[in-house]
Amino acid sequence: MYDILFQPIQLGAIAARNRILMAPLTRGRSNYPDANPSDLMVEYYRQRAGAGLIISEATAISAEGRGWPNGPGIWTDEHVAGWKKVTEAVHAEGGAIVLQLWHMGRTVHPDMLGGEPPVSASATCAPGHAHTPTGRQNYQPARALGKDEIARVVGDYRKAAENAKAAGFDGVQLHGANGYLVDQFLRDSTNLRDDEYGGTAENRARFLREVLAALVDVWGAGRVSVRLSPNGETQGCDDSDPATTFAAAAKVCEDLGIGFVELRQPGPDGTFGQTDVPKQDGVIRKAYTGPLVLNSDYTAKEAVADIESGRCDAVAFGRPFISNPDLPDRIAAGADWAPNKDVPKSWYLPGPEGYTDYPTMAEEREAAE
Repeated sequence: MYDILFQPIQLGAIAARNRILMAPLTRGRSNYPDANPSDLMVEYYRQRAGAGLIISEATAISAEGRGWPNGPGIWTDEHVAGWKKVTEAVHAEGGAIVLQLWHMGRTVHPDMLGGEPPVSASATCAPGHAHTPTGRQNYQPARALGKDEIARVVGDYRKAAENAKAAGFDGVQLHGANGYLVDQFLRDSTNLRDDEYGGTAENRARFLREVLAALVDVWGAGRVSVRLSPNGETQGCDDSDPATTFAAAAKVCEDLGIGFVELRQPGPDGTFGQTDVPKQDGVIRKAYTGPLVLNSDYTAKEAVADIESGRCDAVAFGRPFISNPDLPDRIAAGADWAPNKDVPKSWYLPGPEGYTDYPTMAEEREAAE
């Protein structure tokens, strides 16, 4: 029934042993304030190495880009050493893992920046609240990056990619989704620039192109991927013509020949969630000819259907991997995911509870005997 999910797939230069990918999941278990990956993270990723490919939690490329107090970083030698323990643990289990590179842009609170304002494509302010070391606070207005600063940020991405290679990852994924910095450049509600980085969809995709080109220069195209979210408003980031905007983004991916594109596609009512939505559904698939990975709220049956139909080549599961460290085994056995239903309040709390203490099927059987 689920055989197609267990067929190996080539994601660019990365050989995935099945089509059940682990989606990036922010879990807040790194050390504060140094952003070092914790030893607890080593066990967490080791437990989930049965995924065809693990896409790591979003990881800040610089202190400027880090907005989660307990989110990990990849800009220091200590970060490299911490992540190296993770990659070695995953590889020892026969798994593969790429590092998702993150700059949060305007969703970084000034408290994380010594009181300085966050940066973005333009001087805008995200709606809602930021997570800070002292609790939730309103987002504050960002300042627009100057063109010379854009080059510096691209350089930060390049250095982060080099550090990811030193840490032993199998590749990198650019976080271009969910209203963070790359998305802030892509969409016309947050990119109000009148220079070569603003205006047309192609101009707004220029930052995406420059960052991906830097990552490709470090890793080779086949070990670089990107996550996009062409599905309506996210964190106040929206677009008046998403089909045109994300067609331009997909053309960048096609031109550079990157290994795969992952789309966050939330459910059947999302902008790109229905096969009968004119113009918009499938715009990435039409413009980008490499492997396409879809994510969000999938059941195993739905994943099979979308892969068999050709809508995508693999599916990235997020929340099911939180409480089911052996998710591929459970799918293969037709086992219920419900016994290990995750508890949202534990998603971001420190410590092992709700993180590394979920049992595998074998452990459940042993406990029942």
